[in-house]
Amino acid sequence: MLRSRGYSILTKVDWGVILIWMALMGIGLLCIYASGFDEEHPRFFDVRNRSRLQAFWVGMACVIAIFVMVVESRFYSIFAGTLYFIALLLIVATLIFGSEVNGSKSWLSFGVVSLQPVEFVKVATALMLAKVVGTYTFRMQNLRELALALFVILVPFALTLLQHDTGSALVFAVFIIVLYRAGLKGLIVLSCLFLVFLFILSLLVEPPAVAIFIGLLCFALFMIFSKRYKVSLIAIAAIAAVTLTLHFGLRPLDADLPLFESLVIAHAAMLPVAAAYAWWHKLRYMFSIILLFVLSVGINYSVDYVFDNVLKEHQRRRINDLLGIESDLKGWGYNVHQSKVAIGSGGLTGKGFLEGTQTKGNFVPEQSTDFIFCAVGEEWGFVGATLVVGLYLFLLIRIVNIAERQKSAFAKLYGYGVAAILFFHTIVNIGMTIGIMPVVGIPLPFISYGGSSLWAFTILLFVLLKLDVGKYE
Repeated sequence: MLRSRGYSILTKVDWGVILIWMALMGIGLLCIYASGFDEEHPRFFDVRNRSRLQAFWVGMACVIAIFVMVVESRFYSIFAGTLYFIALLLIVATLIFGSEVNGSKSWLSFGVVSLQPVEFVKVATALMLAKVVGTYTFRMQNLRELALALFVILVPFALTLLQHDTGSALVFAVFIIVLYRAGLKGLIVLSCLFLVFLFILSLLVEPPAVAIFIGLLCFALFMIFSKRYKVSLIAIAAIAAVTLTLHFGLRPLDADLPLFESLVIAHAAMLPVAAAYAWWHKLRYMFSIILLFVLSVGINYSVDYVFDNVLKEHQRRRINDLLGIESDLKGWGYNVHQSKVAIGSGGLTGKGFLEGTQTKGNFVPEQSTDFIFCAVGEEWGFVGATLVVGLYLFLLIRIVNIAERQKSAFAKLYGYGVAAILFFHTIVNIGMTIGIMPVVGIPLPFISYGGSSLWAFTILLFVLLKLDVGKYE
């Protein structure tokens, strides 16, 4: 029986994914060694170099991978809820007993060993979401069931925010890809993307101007869907009349209301009229447009408060630096600037292994963790960086293919959860090292230094491989 089962695992497992996993871990070892290279202590497993400890993490990751593959595939669906509950308890324990590192209280210390529970919570959330959404009775159109799925995502998201670990919290947002694959309307996904765009726009432009843009957009949507041009012209005329009345009519009372503010108030004054019109003519889509307007304007006017009171100072400065609002190459922008210098200096083929001056000179802080990709760019050049990106791309394609060939909804949706997490980590980590993403402090999968992230990513990946093998058993 064991021989037959072992034969099934060895012959049915996707070896392409395993080879990429091993290649990325090998690249990570080389880059970590290069980042901490000391000519006085050149040995690869020297105690002064992080590569020695990372090699231990890699060895343990291989043991974990074997253990995950040996466990029955049904275990992951049956005990998804239990694993999710334990993961949430770990986050709560971290909030109470955790150690603070770089302003984030996200580590549990056990003597000389530290663990970052949120990395494993991502795995448990992917399993739990697949369990909830993958049931035969689940209907995305049912608001109660959709609320349950969102609850599964939002609880760890909120607890992670309480740890002040914004980067890890944002990872949970990509589970919307799983919901979309399960039947969530594309319009809702586009609306979420629009709200992200609105947040950025509100940082760059004054709120009244953004509110006017939102109003014009909603009018355009109404005209496209309804084709009631006369009604639209009447509404525009009414808004113009209210705007001019507010702007000029209050001047005799020594109250000068700016034109933009008057226009925003006029838009708001028309909302009850628009709602009554939609109810009378039974225009359901119009209620969606009204809701979009209200939420968008609300977010627009709350962005400054969130930016100033929720985000930390270093996060605000990094976002301002990314958007070009502020710049400080010797302060908060130092890491990204040095990272871009390192990657740019690599040229086409790189300076060669252990020949990177920025890498060996330790000019980039956190170079073996969050900024590990700059070591790839400097020493291996554009060719090496393209190779690494290509490995991630091929891995994501293989994962999606595995997800699509699953017979059970649970395995299929879990596969998309795996793809979403790895995609987000990869695109954000590489993006922040080249200056096109804000610095949020999340690791590059299988390459960045650290045992927690490496083990969690390994479990995440090999659970999917086990589910894939399980369909043959």
